[in-house]
Amino acid sequence: MSLTLTLWLLAAALIVCVFAGWRGARPSDFLRPRMVPWRFIMLLAGAMIFLLLVHLGALMGFTRPS
Repeated sequence: MSLTLTLWLLAAALIVCVFAGWRGARPSDFLRPRMVPWRFIMLLAGAMIFLLLVHLGALMGFTRPS
């Protein structure tokens, strides 16, 4: 994957994570139940951010210490 695509995916995952965190933190309304699991989406986006940051480090030339 190229550096440009990695940065675009990282920005998109960050936006999704912030939006899902905002939606998941809203108080619940018992008359209108939540149909979208916002906290789980935030967790998945956070995991994708972590993986993309590791991939970005690998693209920049960082390696594991041996």
